[in-house]
Amino acid sequence: MKKEREEDFEANLTGEDAQGEDVNKPRWFKRIRKGILTSTADKKETPEGLWNKCPECNYICTTTELSENLYVCPKCNYHHRIGSQDYYEFLFDNKEYTELFDQIRSKDALGFTDLKPYQKRLDEIHAKTDLKDSMRVATGKIEGEGYVIACMDFEFIGGSLGSVMGEKFSRAVDYCIEHKLPYLVISKSGGARMMESAFSLMQLAKTSGKLSQLSDAGLPYISLLTDPTFGGISASFGMLGDLNIAEPGALIGFAGPRVIKETIKKDLPEGFQRSEFLLEHGFLDFIVDRKNLKQKLAQLSIHFRS
Repeated sequence: MKKEREEDFEANLTGEDAQGEDVNKPRWFKRIRKGILTSTADKKETPEGLWNKCPECNYICTTTELSENLYVCPKCNYHHRIGSQDYYEFLFDNKEYTELFDQIRSKDALGFTDLKPYQKRLDEIHAKTDLKDSMRVATGKIEGEGYVIACMDFEFIGGSLGSVMGEKFSRAVDYCIEHKLPYLVISKSGGARMMESAFSLMQLAKTSGKLSQLSDAGLPYISLLTDPTFGGISASFGMLGDLNIAEPGALIGFAGPRVIKETIKKDLPEGFQRSEFLLEHGFLDFIVDRKNLKQKLAQLSIHFRS
């Protein structure tokens, strides 16, 4: 009897008449035709990238909603990683700024090859994006206060420190000194670029030396550490700011937590290397929410000038 009821149910779904039932009896559902007849061309596909899922709390929202909230999760305040373009658009007044030193590009001076030639990596990235290197420098006004901002792009070989980043950083310092402007560096990097070997490591000393010139000129240097900031960046200019600040939940350190745990053979404290942990242990001056960053930078510029 149970098998007959199952067969009747299947018959209703396919639009077939079940045996022993009144054909005039109204049904809640009747399939007129079997199968899906919509052609592939007429199918309504959801556009890729329309929705975003928060990796912290799994909250799902539209890309537009997330963008309007400065890529901060509306539910748990998780700060998504963003690039230099996004930072410049919400920090500079009316999205107006002038990019500096954008003509400089990396090149394979050593003929380095790992899984593929370094020059091939560069060519592929240049073909996919508009980025010239892992750092962009721009100048404009933040709530009427002049600023020079150097911002890293993790999309370009993990925001790694190479000779071009070091040169842009140094030229930005010279520009600040010439125009009497404060300097903000937004770090987002995995560290030094191994494909440039010693040329990359030399940038640690080069950038640190340039900051001493900025200090001698009496101009403020603010280091904003975002997720993630590691290796040669944190070992050099990342931690040399007059103010070292960070976004909430940013992972900051020299070696990663997995490497440290395997080295010392001990479990790490909860929240280890997150910005809140670093603030508690004196490595940071304060943590600033992305939505409050613009106002905070304008206030800092006024305080340093007075």
